[in-house]
Amino acid sequence: MSMTSSTTYTPPLASEEKKKKVGSDPVIAKDPFQVFLEHHEHPQQLSLLRKWIAVIVISSASLCVAYASSLASFTEEGVANEFGVGHVVTILSISLFVEGLGLGPLLIGPLSEVYGRNAVYWMSYGLFFVFSWPVAFAPNIAVHLIFRFVTGFCGSAFLSVAGGSVSDLFSDHAVANPMALYTISPFIGPVLGPLLSGFINQHLDWRWTYHVEVIWIFIEFIALLILVPETYVPVLTKRKAKRVRKATADNRHWAPIEKESKHLVKAIAVSCYKPFELLIFDRMALLLDIWTALILGILYLAFQAFPVIFEKGHGFNMQSTGMSFLGIGLGMLIAISTQPYWNNLYRRESERNGGNVPPEARLFMGEVGGILVPIGLFWLAFTTYSGVPWIVPIIASIPFGSGIYFVFTSTFTYLVTAYRPIAASAMAANSAMRSTFAAAFPLFAGAMYSKLGTVGATALLAGLTTIMAPLPFIFRRIGPRLRAKSRFAA
Repeated sequence: MSMTSSTTYTPPLASEEKKKKVGSDPVIAKDPFQVFLEHHEHPQQLSLLRKWIAVIVISSASLCVAYASSLASFTEEGVANEFGVGHVVTILSISLFVEGLGLGPLLIGPLSEVYGRNAVYWMSYGLFFVFSWPVAFAPNIAVHLIFRFVTGFCGSAFLSVAGGSVSDLFSDHAVANPMALYTISPFIGPVLGPLLSGFINQHLDWRWTYHVEVIWIFIEFIALLILVPETYVPVLTKRKAKRVRKATADNRHWAPIEKESKHLVKAIAVSCYKPFELLIFDRMALLLDIWTALILGILYLAFQAFPVIFEKGHGFNMQSTGMSFLGIGLGMLIAISTQPYWNNLYRRESERNGGNVPPEARLFMGEVGGILVPIGLFWLAFTTYSGVPWIVPIIASIPFGSGIYFVFTSTFTYLVTAYRPIAASAMAANSAMRSTFAAAFPLFAGAMYSKLGTVGATALLAGLTTIMAPLPFIFRRIGPRLRAKSRFAA
């Protein structure tokens, strides 16, 4: 987001000297009381060290939220025994948190446009910390589940604006590496959850899973308060205008955001209905959202399926079963390491198209992911027999993990570029559908694997992803035509 690098805080003068001070920008010349950020005041002009510290803190805080979504995967037995409830009820601890993650951005996302990034960070992460205590010390299952939903809702507000801070801090040509670090977090977090949860629950009481989470959240909250500066330029300009008015005792100085009509209730209402309007009236967005939702649902279903495959099939304990998710995590890391190749591909596409990358070019990565996901799942399905060495299904999960990264990254960037006028709504629609699938799939995983067996159930999921795999190939070819007909697409 570029801002004019000059500012005017003094009353207008008729002299040529003042005109030189004002500069040649026609906007400033029309109203010399409009305040802009100086070049050195822009967040992109912070030192490289400070920017990277902010990115690391934001990324680790995002990792913490994503980790919290799946950490309940090995607490279910302890929760069921202590509160006297059935297994399906305990699975709601994951489902309700994930549903909160999907709904939060619809209601809280618009706040950052009025109050800035840090206000949302501090509010959401502060509440995330506070409401994690009732989860950890819940006297009954109702309190535990209610506050799991609330913490998911609060954590989602942070995730809804975190990527914006990373892009605020770096120019377009320098943002790739910091954005790659941030992008890892929501992918690795759900895999880290069962890994650490399995270790903790193998050796300690289930509540320690949440005690560790509370400690981590507190550390992240303090780091956000101290190390992450405000990066949203319109809000920084507004703050500068206030300082100028105070210093000059002249209330005529103003920032652009102060002149804009900001009806927060209306913005929240639009944020809530626009995503669903897109899903109802745009088939391309709907199908892409269903595709990503299906894959995320399968990932969260794995938190119930892997214990069946590895505990019952191979005699693993909790700790070892948690480590079985390393295959998915490794696949994601391998996929992320290929990002420079994709960046070069997009650069060549940009040169071929006169400096503009067609949105459909983003689907190349999705084509690879669309193939890898069913390959990994079919491979996993037919190696779940107890007679097959345990390492084989873990290796099979590697292409599944890589495919997840490719599909999500491709779809997200395509939605943002193809639906640029309503990019926030396009991503909110995707988030809401993904969270709904991810919340629902674990609930029927046990029954499905009991009825169909590990081979049949996993092969069914692989078949569903195979049906959806042609989508990026189709939309890469007919996407421009569909966008031309859409009332939402660019």
